[in-house]
Amino acid sequence: MAEREHHDRGGSRPQRRDDRAGGRPASGGRGPRARSATAPSQRTKRAEPTRFAAYTLLRSVAEGGYANLELPDILRRHHLAGRDAAFATELAFGTIRWQGFYDAVIAQAAGRPTDRIDPQVLDVVRLGAHQLMGMRVSTHAAADQTVGLSKVVAGAGAGSFVNAVMRRMSEKTLEQWQEAVVLEGGGVDALAVLHSHPQWVVSALRAALLGHGRATAETIDTELEALLAADNDPPRVHLVARPGLSDVDELLSCAQACKSTLSPHGVVLDSGDPGSVAAVRQGRASVQDEGSQLVALALAAAEVGPDVPDRWLDLCAGPGGKAGVLGAMAVQHGADLTAVEVTPHRADLVRATLAALTRHAESVGQRVEVRTADGRDVGTDEPGAHGKVLVDAPCTGLGALRRRPEARWRRQPSDVAELAPLQRALLTSALAAVAPGGVVAYATCSPHVAETRFVVSDVLKKHPDVELVDARPLFTDASGAPLDGLGDGPYVQLWPHLHGTDAMFFALLRRR
Repeated sequence: MAEREHHDRGGSRPQRRDDRAGGRPASGGRGPRARSATAPSQRTKRAEPTRFAAYTLLRSVAEGGYANLELPDILRRHHLAGRDAAFATELAFGTIRWQGFYDAVIAQAAGRPTDRIDPQVLDVVRLGAHQLMGMRVSTHAAADQTVGLSKVVAGAGAGSFVNAVMRRMSEKTLEQWQEAVVLEGGGVDALAVLHSHPQWVVSALRAALLGHGRATAETIDTELEALLAADNDPPRVHLVARPGLSDVDELLSCAQACKSTLSPHGVVLDSGDPGSVAAVRQGRASVQDEGSQLVALALAAAEVGPDVPDRWLDLCAGPGGKAGVLGAMAVQHGADLTAVEVTPHRADLVRATLAALTRHAESVGQRVEVRTADGRDVGTDEPGAHGKVLVDAPCTGLGALRRRPEARWRRQPSDVAELAPLQRALLTSALAAVAPGGVVAYATCSPHVAETRFVVSDVLKKHPDVELVDARPLFTDASGAPLDGLGDGPYVQLWPHLHGTDAMFFALLRRR
């Protein structure tokens, strides 16, 4: 998916921040405090830049944009950097994540359903709600700036309405609002509101925890709440050094970072812009979640038969993150890599991402090739031509909700059914493209059982010459120790609340 491996910053679970000059965040503070009902000031005549940038991002998302892709351009246009950029990012991403909960609060405070509030005004009030309940912004500053922003984007008439709603929201603490909006009866519906997820997503994640053996009927409530909470914690920025092009020591010397405890080729940024790291700019390293790193490394480490071709295949390569690691490992193993992407502009993106690797492969007599083609046709066109195949299948992305804040509101249950034929067709093509004795890895950034186990089991019914391999031994931490909590096998399921990664699913299949 186009936005799968882009960096996502800001927007943690509700916790307040101090509002200093220019909206700059300060460290410290522990959750919401009681606040008075002092009326917001009407003095603001223009929108403060950090809040206007956050509002601009919300409107871009409402029009179909992806927050992590739109953010850099918006920050540049508003000339924001450093703490101001961090404030705007946290404000926007946090507001999007907690939109479901805030809408329940706003509906009570406004005395009307949110679908009866002008969308521009609603976005302004959502930003105000996050400042009051999710950031350490004083009541006066949050209200004053929110009213001012509403006048700029929606006209003077919106100011009085926003002023009234902000006053009512400020009359209760976060905990009091949580009690006020929780649905009677508890269960999935109540968790959906409190943790700001659509109800169908909460149900799907619950079924996934049970289906992948992570929870039992006795532990499901605790596991589900922990997973939902992890979805609302923004992930730290992870970098991967592409083997043969860079290494961990180089990344540590160029950035404020520490070694990954999961990936032997990964580091975790403490602060700073990944684009400032030379190896990232040059394509020798990249931003990539540790779970995605482990998937590529697991396939690279999988054993194959003695006579399989030294050709590896990434059947759904865009935007190129896993292909970068897999291709680097292929070159080290003396194999070539073909990266296939169906969309021309995404194929161009993969070429740019793999440019440094392509040059490196040529220098040692190997080949890394990017091809614009439909992955569903590759098995027919090149039967049995590859030793290892990765199917990083298009999916709902329910395992990456923490880094793609708008996805939870944009996806629908119907998306699961619509993607199912494509997922099965890609896996079928991969099994045709792999040589006897070779292996196919099927991976998704979704734990939904209809996108994971059900896909694999359905395809296996039609391929008696294919067997499942226990993938768990292939997943080790940076020291080589086995990872815990991967499930009951032979599949592997990673979890945000357990491993600190996206909820990546991995199945390994071998042609006999």
